Amino acid sequence: MLMLDDGRPARHIELVAVPDFENWKAAQPALVREWLSATGFTAAASELGVMADASGRPGALVAGLGEGPTLASLGSLAAKLPPDEYRLAPAGAEQQNQQDRLALGWGLGAYRFDAYKPAPRPMPRLLVANQAVLDEWQAVCQCRDWINTPAADMLPHHLEAAARAVARRHGASCAVTTGDALLRHGFDAIHTVGRASASAPRLIDLRWGKANHPLVVLVGKGVCFDSGGLDLKPGNAMRLMKKDMGGAAHVLALAQLVMAQSLPVNLRVLVPAVENAVSGAAFRPGDVIRTHAGLTVEVGNTDAEGRLVLADALALAAAEQPALMVDFATLTGAARIALGPDLPALFANDDEVAQGVADAAARTEDPVWRLPLFAPYRRWLESEVADLGNVPGAAEGGYGGAIAAALFLQRFVGSVPWLHLDVMAWNTATRPAHPVGGEAMGLRAVFTYLKDRFG
Repeated sequence: MLMLDDGRPARHIELVAVPDFENWKAAQPALVREWLSATGFTAAASELGVMADASGRPGALVAGLGEGPTLASLGSLAAKLPPDEYRLAPAGAEQQNQQDRLALGWGLGAYRFDAYKPAPRPMPRLLVANQAVLDEWQAVCQCRDWINTPAADMLPHHLEAAARAVARRHGASCAVTTGDALLRHGFDAIHTVGRASASAPRLIDLRWGKANHPLVVLVGKGVCFDSGGLDLKPGNAMRLMKKDMGGAAHVLALAQLVMAQSLPVNLRVLVPAVENAVSGAAFRPGDVIRTHAGLTVEVGNTDAEGRLVLADALALAAAEQPALMVDFATLTGAARIALGPDLPALFANDDEVAQGVADAAARTEDPVWRLPLFAPYRRWLESEVADLGNVPGAAEGGYGGAIAAALFLQRFVGSVPWLHLDVMAWNTATRPAHPVGGEAMGLRAVFTYLKDRFG
């Protein structure tokens, strides 16, 4: 874990990268050189070395950075250290960004979800001087916690409670439209998808900032569990569906970061929170839903529910003509097939915005990959009985599913500059700085873009 450095005593860790290792080693006392050779230290990423002191006993610590300072360089180090407080060796002002990145990687790798099972041992604590690093780390960990929480404890009413807690912490307002009140306000799609659940569907609406600042709207898919509805998923496909509210987790965590850093934006966060459950009230294939935008949608498959609830929220957001609208959603398996689980798909109707986020993603090691809003595929969403269908017809054979879903959403955003991130929100295996389980993907990239553009 990470803590703000208040000057308390802590064990220092010296850092060395592979390209610098031989020169660094040559500059050490003979006893240290012999010790490092005897222990086989090579400066590999997250490799821990214990140097000998003047009496030949274990003394100072050295950590390898691999080929250079990246987010992953110290991403596995915490697990190798005894519980204690540590501080990285001081860096020059020009190296502070690298030091911050190393510290963030340490913290992300040290994350453990222990709400239901205690951690086997306390984790070592790294003292960091930069509050912004702590804010970023805390936002990612909070996002992971929400995604990892089982659906029984993260249904729509629990998600509302989480949003209200974020709002209280940062002095934001939070209004919630619940149950049949959704119908009175024209949010039929959110109501239709969530009405079969014992936890009533709702639209969470958080606001923060000054009215004279640029309006930025974040929209997150909050499907707290997705059974598939009447188009029921098979059991193995349902196992991880607690993470289907990953989009909501992303935008709430991103909002938390925006507010903690006091970015000069007028922030609005919209989370349609539902459970796609099965009961006598469940919606059916072939049903036609009237959306908040006034468009009617024929339901081709009840397991394509995320785009339906997002449609109502996006239409509401677009009506305010914000400077930027961003949505996060665990929307399609097709995006995972195209890009794998670790690389989120980015869609945008504005090239400059898309490039800005891509640049920020490269700088922050929070990758995204742009896919096209290929207009000819709009024909796949045509319906004979409604303005559009929620899935392509059988003739399309399941091709281009991520693009089709993004094109569906685009119908509800109008001309507003808009980003759509189709994320896995889950690490299928542990990597340095990325433990298995819930994950924030693209969150830090979008925050950096917002800071670049509006900060």
